[in-house]
Amino acid sequence: MIDEEIDFSIERLGDCCFPSPMKGVRFIGDRGRLLYHSRYEEIQPLINASKDLPAFELAGPRERIFFNPVDISCGIVTCGGLCPGINDVIRAVTLSLYHHYGVRRIYGFRYGYEGLVKRLGNTPLVLTPDVVNQIGELGGTILASSRGPQEPAEMVDYLEELGVTILFAIGGDGTLKGAGKIAGEAARRGRHISVIGIPKTIDNDISFIQTTFGFETAVAEAHRAIYAAHTEATGARNGVGLVKLMGRDSGFIAAHSTLINSQVNFCLAPEVPFTLEGLLRNLNERLTQRGHAVIAVAEGAGQELLATTMERDASGNFKLGDIGTYLREAIKEHFANTGMEINLKYIDPSYIIRSQPANPHDSAFCLLLGHNAVHAGMSGRTNMMVGFWNHQFTHVPINLATRQRKKIDPEGWLWSSILASTGQPRELI
Repeated sequence: MIDEEIDFSIERLGDCCFPSPMKGVRFIGDRGRLLYHSRYEEIQPLINASKDLPAFELAGPRERIFFNPVDISCGIVTCGGLCPGINDVIRAVTLSLYHHYGVRRIYGFRYGYEGLVKRLGNTPLVLTPDVVNQIGELGGTILASSRGPQEPAEMVDYLEELGVTILFAIGGDGTLKGAGKIAGEAARRGRHISVIGIPKTIDNDISFIQTTFGFETAVAEAHRAIYAAHTEATGARNGVGLVKLMGRDSGFIAAHSTLINSQVNFCLAPEVPFTLEGLLRNLNERLTQRGHAVIAVAEGAGQELLATTMERDASGNFKLGDIGTYLREAIKEHFANTGMEINLKYIDPSYIIRSQPANPHDSAFCLLLGHNAVHAGMSGRTNMMVGFWNHQFTHVPINLATRQRKKIDPEGWLWSSILASTGQPRELI
């Protein structure tokens, strides 16, 4: 993606005519920007060519807002798979609307975008500070979730009927694309409905955001599984611990959990192809030299080795083959044929990880994401998500965030660090 194609401009519903009810806070000016590039060698050519430097609009409260808080209703919807911290975000958005701006009508739409289709009969949950007070201690989402698209026209019909003028959509790539369609339908009708995305993906694979909420919790929980695999592997002759982790298109969880304490000997990610022969050959060498090994594999790795049907799920994602069980059986068969005794333990902690409550760091991150989403919505921004870049909160256009998935660069610093930590060869072929 070249810089000339990056458009960071944020859609706005109109001029901000109302003073913010917030007091004693640091307001952000509308000209506040954060540079996209941070390295000198990236910025210097643009300066020499007299080009504008690509920059995000900064998030935060504005002195003047678009909506009159006493006249509006707001809605929150959660879509896609579970992730640590969803309830924290729901709580943060609700409390910010209620206490920062005085909004008194807040609807929680049940079962994802299905809840925005009236004929499906999912009555919204009325959210108040009392309702959300303790939900940060719970995993999952009190609103429940679902996958799959709904018709934007039907969803906007229901939002109009309820008088919802700001919708907060918590979800990943598919959810954000759906939010963009809702914003587009509202704009087509000339309705002042702000749609604000809050990026939720446990895989950390949304572009133009440094990290997503729940990711740190997921890495910490993934390491617990890796610790168990390492303990089992070192406790048996030629022990092999095999751990399958989340990561459909991007292997960030597998990569970051590998770096925690060098217990992983082979990290397999979707971005870096490998062959079964290459893995088995190097695994044999590892067992011969050290007597144990730990393998962390992302769920989307090695799909070219599997016979898949290329079917899609309700979210439009290709259905993956099970690389974990495939490797488990292939490793067992290989060493049985060579006559080497191994003791393999297979661990798939995926549902345990994603159902956890957020850890303290993620909870604080969720709070700030929720607050900044509310500030953006109240100021009349729309068709955007709240981002986080270079440790500051930003506004990102939805069409930019969903243009492509964020992936590990096999030539970048992260994968180089993986190779240094595991000792595995650059190419397992």
